[in-house]
Amino acid sequence: MPPTTPPPLRRRGTVRLAAAATLALATFCSLGAMPSAAADTDGRSSQSTRADGQPPDDFWGDTSTIPPAQNVLTVKILNRTNGKYPDDQVFWTFNNETHSIAEQPTLDMPANSAGRMYFHLGSPDSKYSDFIEFTVGDDVFNGNTTRVDAFALKLAMRLHAHDGFDAQVGEDYETFQEDRDATWQKFADAMPDEFASLTEVEKPYRILAPGSVPDFREGGKYADYMSSYAKTVGIDAPTSDIFGCAGVLGNEAGKCSALNRHVAQLPEDQWSDPGQYYKEGPANYYAKFWHDHAIDKLAYGFPYDDFAGQSSFVSHNDPQWLEVAVGW
Repeated sequence: MPPTTPPPLRRRGTVRLAAAATLALATFCSLGAMPSAAADTDGRSSQSTRADGQPPDDFWGDTSTIPPAQNVLTVKILNRTNGKYPDDQVFWTFNNETHSIAEQPTLDMPANSAGRMYFHLGSPDSKYSDFIEFTVGDDVFNGNTTRVDAFALKLAMRLHAHDGFDAQVGEDYETFQEDRDATWQKFADAMPDEFASLTEVEKPYRILAPGSVPDFREGGKYADYMSSYAKTVGIDAPTSDIFGCAGVLGNEAGKCSALNRHVAQLPEDQWSDPGQYYKEGPANYYAKFWHDHAIDKLAYGFPYDDFAGQSSFVSHNDPQWLEVAVGW
């Protein structure tokens, strides 16, 4: 099982409250959110417990060749761009250290607090760049992929521990198999008209989260998109704060997630029922898309998406290795 109180993770460049991290862990334990699998002797996960959207074993390569860690765990970066970029054009950056995976595909990860590892395609300073975030203790890994700010590159993580624990999170296999242009268009086609600008503001580099685009901010043409709904349940907050879980919702994980998922009008005991989410609008359809196209439908589409165990957060003691697949 994960540690009782994992260190808080960073969202949007700030340190999350310990209570939020504890909530994520509590729902993780109670709902069985992480797609854990039994491991074979070579560290590969069992086919019988494959999670929804989980890649086949060969997607992750030969894990038996991952070198043992001298620090906490070994991180290996995989090129899953389907031939778009060679290994010498897939870069990772951690702690001011940058390498292509042709030069160095692994990192012996030390303990660190609120860290990020960045990935770049084409060049070390390419705008085609994305990241994972984590807090690594002396004998524990806590981390996640994130779509809280934006989508730029397809990412998936596989965490394996010495006791056989094995979990995968991130974009699903189907999404990795298709070209980035196809994913971009699929996103655009899935959005209601109000969300059209998400694919335009930083095209072709990033699809922004709704709270980051002018249309949903004060003075924008959809500034009342979520706030009108929030008022019907007694919450007075601007749309951008609802999408970003900020302002009066900064410490309200349940309320903010319920608004984004359009379940705030339901009894609170139904706020943790994924079967109720996104059935009606207004809602955070950006977050819905990344859940729909994630392994086991788990994603971080907004800051409190960990409420009810719905995020791509994964945590375990005595970690052995972490693989990160970078796709196009």
